[in-house]
Amino acid sequence: MHTTKKLEEWIDMYGQKLFDRAFYLLSNREDAEDAVQEVYVAAYSAMDGFQEKSAPLTWLMGILHHKITDLYRKKYKGNPQVSLDHFFDNHEFWKDPDGVLLQWDMNETSLLDNEAFNAYLKKCMEELPDRWLTLVKLTYLQEKKSTEICQETNVSPTNYWKILQRSRLQLRECLQFNWFGKGK
Repeated sequence: MHTTKKLEEWIDMYGQKLFDRAFYLLSNREDAEDAVQEVYVAAYSAMDGFQEKSAPLTWLMGILHHKITDLYRKKYKGNPQVSLDHFFDNHEFWKDPDGVLLQWDMNETSLLDNEAFNAYLKKCMEELPDRWLTLVKLTYLQEKKSTEICQETNVSPTNYWKILQRSRLQLRECLQFNWFGKGK
């Protein structure tokens, strides 16, 4: 079959699945659309090398994950613009003025099934600096290993764990304010 015709069929058959996955990983419609377009451009260029040892969707998803990794890598190179001083006291211990950490005994599974909570979580994640969000998504959404993430983003393991810790702190504060009381 002619390369262009095959690509057109793949767009019709797999376009929505690729977009859904890209949107899930990127949380941004424009970035997801761009990533899917880049997948098809790359697939068109490499179609002669596709040996059909895997399903076309599997091959396209692999290309998508590489494109998203490249996008994360580009975003990660920016500098975070968030100060975390308000999370720690003078002795560098966590502040918990409202005792939220001590009081929170909610069932995590049922909380993650709550649509309203997920909306607040998404809002809070969008407030993270791009570099931090990249590591959070690679770790928790793509479930990649830390060594692989450090290699892909060119970040040291120590810095990786520190950024994840700071990301969790910022998410906690945002959720504490917006979901657990003050801003609700």
